[in-house]
Amino acid sequence: MNETTYFYGLLVVVFVLAGVVKGVTGMGLPTVAMGLLGGALSPVAAASMLFIPTFVTNAWQLLSGPSLGRTLRRLWPMMLAVVVVTLGSAALLVRVDRDASRAALGVALVVYALYALVAPVFRVPQRRERWLGPLVGAVSGVVTGATGVFVMPAVPYLQSLGLQREELVQALGLAFTVSTISLTTGLVLNGAFGVQQLGLSALAVLPALLGMWLGQVIRQRISARVFRACFLGFLLLLGLELMLRSWW
Repeated sequence: MNETTYFYGLLVVVFVLAGVVKGVTGMGLPTVAMGLLGGALSPVAAASMLFIPTFVTNAWQLLSGPSLGRTLRRLWPMMLAVVVVTLGSAALLVRVDRDASRAALGVALVVYALYALVAPVFRVPQRRERWLGPLVGAVSGVVTGATGVFVMPAVPYLQSLGLQREELVQALGLAFTVSTISLTTGLVLNGAFGVQQLGLSALAVLPALLGMWLGQVIRQRISARVFRACFLGFLLLLGLELMLRSWW
């Protein structure tokens, strides 16, 4: 087997696995793919290659949910804040110490996941969403600009809204779609987005969609309790991965 065949085979396997994780938990495709491709591509090349499959799978996740209109009406103030602040802070990605910011993000994720796994479920009263949603969106935009990762505090906040499982997955799809578009636009405006890997990025779409479909089949067959454990367990692993990647 020559190196080219091996690489394309690796690409298919990686994106199928990453898609399965996203299909089950509603997130994680970039993290899993970046971790598995780290030995074959530079971080910049891997990140550029992730753009198209990340956008397509997020859009599918958003559009295949049960209540798009209701989700948009409920979350649009938060999403507007995400767009504005992410566009304004995208330049941070090439200016700040990314290792330090990702390590801090990883620590926050680990602490939250461990707390949520053992503590009672936290709920945000709906009357507070009007001001808390935009605040969370703005803070998430800054964190995304500094780290390139859209997780904190948006994901824990969405989980605290009392959404049903499929509604939560759809809300995550909306948040990730908006964040991906905003961050990419911000990087393009700042001349920091690499386009060399977009061909491979397009090739990765079908394996990612296949994996995501398989993950969705799995998600439909597990209980809400198991889904929550998988969701929080993945946040814990994501936090650990960010910490380890920053330190080593």
